[in-house]
Amino acid sequence: MSTAMRAILQRVSKARVLVDGRVTGEIGAGLVVLLGVGQGDTSAAAKYLAEKTANLRIFADDAGKMNRSLVDISGAALVVSQFTLYGDARGQRRPSFIKAAPPDEANRLYEEYCAALRALGVRVETGVFQTMMAVELTNDGPVTILLDSEKLF
Repeated sequence: MSTAMRAILQRVSKARVLVDGRVTGEIGAGLVVLLGVGQGDTSAAAKYLAEKTANLRIFADDAGKMNRSLVDISGAALVVSQFTLYGDARGQRRPSFIKAAPPDEANRLYEEYCAALRALGVRVETGVFQTMMAVELTNDGPVTILLDSEKLF
């Protein structure tokens, strides 16, 4: 069974993630990335989404138009794993998560995505994989973009 790696990008002026009241990642201007890894996702999907994340032109230029990328503004990314992006609530009231990748595979690809972003020159902060996290952010715009590795949306 193959799926598409999914990401929700939120343009922020600041953000942080806490685990048990302790800050594990914090950024100023940049992106909060909620990353969902599905069954069958690949290293190529992680690399593709990282490149798209780093170079997507959703930051304002001097004329106020969205013409700058995360790389262009030297922004940071706060990447949070989120298997619930694979929640399927079409058939019932309780979502099914059977299309999410198993934890070991999801963590490996999550780490590959973060490494690929870093390789593109992006400062990356993270949450803690497979824990309850509190994510605080100030959405700038607001601007929220959905991405997936198969270009379904």
